[in-house]
Amino acid sequence: MQTPSPTRNSLRFTGHELPQRETQVKFGKEELKKMTEKRENDGSVKEDGYSKRLRVVAEGSSTSPTRLGFENPLLPLANTYSDDEEDEEYDGRRKQHGVRGGNNGSRMERNGHNVEEEEDDDDDEGHDQGKQCRLIEVRRDCPYLDTVNRQVLDFDFEKFCSVSLSNLNVYACLVCGKYYQGRGQKSHAYTHSLEAGHHIYINLRTEKVYCLPDGYEISDTSLDDIRHVLNPRFTKEQVEQIDKNKMWSRALDGSDYLPGMVGLNNIKETDFVNVTIQSLMRVTPLRNFFLIPENYQHCKSPLVHRFGELTRKIWHARNFKGQVSPHEFLQAVMKASKKRFRIGAQSNPVEFMSWLLNTLHTDLRSAKKNTSIIYECFQGQLEVVKEIPKNAMTEKKEIGDDQNGGSEHGNTIKETSKMPFLMLGLDLPPPPLFKDVMEKNIIPQVPLFNILKKFDGETVTEVVRPLVARMRYRVTRLPQYIILHMRRFTKNNFFVEKNPTLVNFPVKNLELKDYIPLPTPKENERLRSKYDLIANIVHDGKPEEGFYRVFVQRKSEELWYEMQDLHVSETLPQMVALSETYMQIYEQQQ
Repeated sequence: MQTPSPTRNSLRFTGHELPQRETQVKFGKEELKKMTEKRENDGSVKEDGYSKRLRVVAEGSSTSPTRLGFENPLLPLANTYSDDEEDEEYDGRRKQHGVRGGNNGSRMERNGHNVEEEEDDDDDEGHDQGKQCRLIEVRRDCPYLDTVNRQVLDFDFEKFCSVSLSNLNVYACLVCGKYYQGRGQKSHAYTHSLEAGHHIYINLRTEKVYCLPDGYEISDTSLDDIRHVLNPRFTKEQVEQIDKNKMWSRALDGSDYLPGMVGLNNIKETDFVNVTIQSLMRVTPLRNFFLIPENYQHCKSPLVHRFGELTRKIWHARNFKGQVSPHEFLQAVMKASKKRFRIGAQSNPVEFMSWLLNTLHTDLRSAKKNTSIIYECFQGQLEVVKEIPKNAMTEKKEIGDDQNGGSEHGNTIKETSKMPFLMLGLDLPPPPLFKDVMEKNIIPQVPLFNILKKFDGETVTEVVRPLVARMRYRVTRLPQYIILHMRRFTKNNFFVEKNPTLVNFPVKNLELKDYIPLPTPKENERLRSKYDLIANIVHDGKPEEGFYRVFVQRKSEELWYEMQDLHVSETLPQMVALSETYMQIYEQQQ
């Protein structure tokens, strides 16, 4: 007897016949069409299409076994990214009849399971493609949960589909870790589930988990750890206890790590970004602000949100691995800086720190107040006295433009102004030109207090740009966190030269009032001029070929750690001062 060839009407899957479902769908479409035509003709309708659809589905489900979430898998799958076309037409009918499905997340009972009516997040970043409403079955008993492989999950990289390279409606396969777009019958995730036999997927934005190709949502608390890695969460109570935590965390590979002291991947010459991020993570108010997304949810800047995500991942105690990749943050930096700072091009931590702080402030400040968490932490004030020789002025217009409450004294014009600052640049003495008797260059050392005299209001600093002038600086208001950077690199027409002078500085109890005249505090205020070091960025090697590392302090135990990309190790406080320091962050004692 010859076996009949399989046709669409004879295909069966796990004992469930497809023609019955197909008949029900066609019947629903015809009824919807009739009801629409009747409404257009006489303006009245007794039962709208949505109610009709629900009734047809309910009647069919009461007499037929549970439907599969897919039709004939032998049909070709088109490379389109919207979910089921049938649902799109159904959604349009619902809108035409003015039927609203209630709140997102409303649940009903069908076949003994919860059914959730939800709106799919197919629109992202301003792409309004129309939300689709459908009935989603919610189950707690998925047979494929044991196929989830947490070892391959990595949510640090950009959320793009590995096939279409689109960032709209992206799902991660929890079996192989790859990203795919959509979960409808013509989507890449659906195709992957049939080809590879991988069934568990999580929406990277809504954090909902689905089983494909069946299409039902999985509600299981065993997946909460994955959601926490995808989007780390902190309560206000947890944030307040972070600096008191002395517990180590364990990654999936068995290695131990300290939350907040995790290494950062060097994505091709991005060590200047890593040391800057690690330094800013020690600034307590700044860190606490970005650990709670509600503080900046009004901000539309991708850079702000990427910085917040990176902060939460660094301080998260339930990571699957003991390091974090700042890939998404670097992409936001490249876009916001118009490729001034980019992957694959070495740059300067001082320039990057200055750009990052100013950009974050600009994005975070409100329209009413010109302030932000950046200014609250780092902004101080300088009094600048500038003396310009008259012969340096070539035009009277320049004199008028440059004068700011200035006055003439003999052959000079004196101007006094006040300006805010986020960091202070310190000038190093020039290195010696000659060698000693042992034919070795003498590496000079200078105390930090000597180069801090630049800001005592009396020391004169000669400048040649934009005009030849004599400058005197005086600090009139100290910030809560003061950033100092040593000008080690000088550029000329031929090459970049590095000054190897060592700076001797105290790790604790830096008293500024002994070297910088500070204004007298008000009656009810106390002069806070004593600082403790919390981060010290170091440059090693030649100017064009060197690399950066950073020493940071862990407040919970007052221990010092040396961090260079993925390398994190404990060190002695004495070792912090034995290096060519480049930039420092000091914290004001309370």
